[in-house]
Amino acid sequence: MVKKWALILGASSGFGGASAVELAKAGYNIIGIHLDRQVTMPNVNSVIRKIERTGQKAVFFNMNAADQLKRNDTLDEIKERFATKEHPLINVLIHSLAFGTLKPYISKDPANSVTKAQMEMTLDVMAHSLVYWTQGLVHRDLLAKKARIFALTSAGSNTVYPSYGVVSAAKAALESHIRQLSVELGSMGVTANAIMAGVTDTPALRKIPGNEKMMEAAKAKNPGGRLTLALDVAKTIVMLTDEKADWISGNVLQVDGGEYIVNYTGETICKPIK
Repeated sequence: MVKKWALILGASSGFGGASAVELAKAGYNIIGIHLDRQVTMPNVNSVIRKIERTGQKAVFFNMNAADQLKRNDTLDEIKERFATKEHPLINVLIHSLAFGTLKPYISKDPANSVTKAQMEMTLDVMAHSLVYWTQGLVHRDLLAKKARIFALTSAGSNTVYPSYGVVSAAKAALESHIRQLSVELGSMGVTANAIMAGVTDTPALRKIPGNEKMMEAAKAKNPGGRLTLALDVAKTIVMLTDEKADWISGNVLQVDGGEYIVNYTGETICKPIK
């Protein structure tokens, strides 16, 4: 029996880490791309142990996913170590990279305004890298027919939040890339969808100034009375890998318990039904 593989960009924590574990439970071997220093390596090792306890393989690369040379070297290594001509390797590709600049566009002090280099870095890591990894897989015949591509976006792609402008631009570009990939890869039966998670307490969210207020407001307005969990997103991704989801492509799918559609007025929305 041919083993299924998932390639996860940003596999060490948050949505990527949770998806790695849930996909392993569903029978996928995991190739994880992550960028971690020694202080956060225990988190990486924890994810790897959880994957291996399911009986699946965990092959992790600690690297900058946006580095062109390292990306090509890693894809070449994956091709050499795991793929065969008869069986392309990657059945699921997840883009869950969260590394960008949280600076305003405009400030009287130039040091506090986003720079050209910061803008380009954020867009490259959080959006354009999805295209380059997908290209690399296709060029090496590593992307399986009927594969699934998922990219993690947020409501910030089309709303405004202080200091989130550059990341918002990246998320909007990421959604556009997903639409284009869904069309260009359609002849292979590959689907591409963006997952718009609700506000989730992840390491990435904790870096956003004012994240505590974001979480308070999200919990207050969510019909389910709680924040979205990384596990909610991971389970959705596993569900969408089923062949029954072959015709779902090119979308931005909200996984938030109804949070996005609620216009928050400052009053708790979730109240017991009397």
